[in-house]
Amino acid sequence: MTTPSQSVNRRYFLRAAGITLALPLLESLSSRVLGAGLGVASKAGTAIGATRPQRLVAIGNMLGFYQPEFFPTATGRDFALPALLQPLAAHRPDFSLFSGLDHGLKGGHFAIHSYLSGVRSMDAKSMPEGNISVDQRAAETIGGATRFSALTIGSEDGLHGGCQMCWTRSGTRVPPIPGPKELFRKLFISEGAHDLARSADRFHLQGSILDAIHGDAKSLNRQLDTRDREKLDEYFTSVRDVERQMELSKRWAHVPKPAPGMPEPANTGFVSDLPVLYDLIALALQTDSTRIATLEIAGGFDASALGLRKDYHALSHHGQVQENINGLLQLEKYQMQQFARFIAKLKSLEDGQGHLLDHTMVLFGSGMGNANAHTNSNLPIILAGGGFKHGEHRAYPASGAGRVPLANLYLTLLQRFGVETNRFALSTGTLRGLDLA
Repeated sequence: MTTPSQSVNRRYFLRAAGITLALPLLESLSSRVLGAGLGVASKAGTAIGATRPQRLVAIGNMLGFYQPEFFPTATGRDFALPALLQPLAAHRPDFSLFSGLDHGLKGGHFAIHSYLSGVRSMDAKSMPEGNISVDQRAAETIGGATRFSALTIGSEDGLHGGCQMCWTRSGTRVPPIPGPKELFRKLFISEGAHDLARSADRFHLQGSILDAIHGDAKSLNRQLDTRDREKLDEYFTSVRDVERQMELSKRWAHVPKPAPGMPEPANTGFVSDLPVLYDLIALALQTDSTRIATLEIAGGFDASALGLRKDYHALSHHGQVQENINGLLQLEKYQMQQFARFIAKLKSLEDGQGHLLDHTMVLFGSGMGNANAHTNSNLPIILAGGGFKHGEHRAYPASGAGRVPLANLYLTLLQRFGVETNRFALSTGTLRGLDLA
């Protein structure tokens, strides 16, 4: 029993079979004996086809692109490539460009984290699936088919802690793997025998924490008000997520990792590391280590590595000063060149009767529309590969009754991936005009 003095700090624990699980602060708890528990995560689906699996890669930067040199003036197939799209000239049949798509949000830098979810963190509770991002929604269907259900990669430096693109169903941010060295080791360096034995012991001892305390959790839930029941459910959902990842890790603990075919890279700075990260993502897909990857390019992207005196954030807030715009275009064109190189890489790798790009949907864009004006409308969005008909600039109404949310594109990608759903975030249906080849 807890005493009145103990209940003041509102910190409680659930205990069973030698397991202690600390609870979040729950305002409505009385000073009673507390115990709790919870069930195992729901079984993962197997939405991937039996022949050549579909993959999903999402790339996002924090500060958008200079719109006058990103969006063509013409729509359809016969559009002239603006300066920022010129690196993609050789791949025109392989990608589609979209204008007029966004999530209908405001907030500038504080809304970019909605890029892959369509939902701001502060609005997540009002959504049926919270602010889960499209990559993590797809990853829920992977089960144990690949060693990693998804890989989140990128930089967290710069203003506001990076892009913050990837979110679980429980609203937890997925932190990125920071550099090529760490990604290489995760993909290709196997644990030694001693480490494997320790991992096996850890899996055996931990089992399911929530199963162990299931009965006490039900009893506790009856003592809480509505707000605390929601808080406890969110907390238990996070624990379920961890246990699900533990179970998947256990399945792969004794499976040797693939040979990389390249030496371990060093971390040299995100600008020079960017092509190496793209190569490692391609290798991860090629070896079927994962079928889902994201890459975050944060505001700390080192402009000095390209000979620029002002930093990325300062250049993005160019104030219509041509010198600043020129520097920004140089930096953004470099990002586009590396994206084009990644597309070429996927096209060069055989995959069944086609190439890896044929079976990989590659999303490229940002949660920021115009960094200089701090707007999140008309987001820069490109989709390459995935077996769709490409080669067009598709413009959609940005406002009014005919407005099309970006979430419609994400719903289309999820269904193409094999997820059985008719809804994602604030989607109103799949994206019209985007057909399979």
